[in-house]
Amino acid sequence: MSDQMMNLTLRVWRQDDAQDSGCFEQYSATDISPDMSFLEMLDVVNENIIADLVEPIAFDSDCREGICGTCSMVINGVPHGGQKGTTACQLHMRHFNDGDTITIEPWRATAFPVRRDLIVDRTSFDRIQQSGGFISVRTGSVPDANSTPVPKEDSDLAMDAAQCIGCGACVAACKNASAMLFVAAKVSHLSLLPQGQPERERRALEMVKQMDHEGFGNCTVTGSCEAVCPKQISIDFITRMNREYGRAIFKKICH
Repeated sequence: MSDQMMNLTLRVWRQDDAQDSGCFEQYSATDISPDMSFLEMLDVVNENIIADLVEPIAFDSDCREGICGTCSMVINGVPHGGQKGTTACQLHMRHFNDGDTITIEPWRATAFPVRRDLIVDRTSFDRIQQSGGFISVRTGSVPDANSTPVPKEDSDLAMDAAQCIGCGACVAACKNASAMLFVAAKVSHLSLLPQGQPERERRALEMVKQMDHEGFGNCTVTGSCEAVCPKQISIDFITRMNREYGRAIFKKICH
């Protein structure tokens, strides 16, 4: 691996709040190691900005391990930067070349208003989760792992769906700003397991209702959400969620 330092030009979206119109501002990133993560590069740039007595670039981060989904930003027009199965915090500068110009923006969606610069308000996801993304269980000691048998195929599918970290890349990539992949992952992973059966119909109805209420768009199955998902969640789960929703509507009408 090359130890040669890189000099880059950054075009960063700066915006005070959701009411501000915002604009791109240009910064120089000098002496950047190819071994740095993308967020480490932004940390270095911010140190230089602060030294010049200018307000630093605001961006979200937490785990920096691709687990929390906090590092939501669009890099060169692609959520999380375009590396397959990779969040922005896992993206390394070795994927860029010396002299490159990198454009960095926040998620663009009505349901994700900009708080400041690259930080957006994703509490709409929290409200969708609160509307039905849970199970009702008795509290107490932890049951044995094998006390509730689950078919291997179902448990594998449930784990695939449960990988969703709620980052919102699916919404940012979708031309309709649809949250269907996120909601489908949450609905599917609970509906596949025995513990999720009691609230199965109510969960599908309430989460879809809340998704619509938050202002997310409809899914037109372009597949852009699956392409940028850092956990590579399949759009097959959207089909499963539509089936769950139809099942819930049918049972509601029949009753």
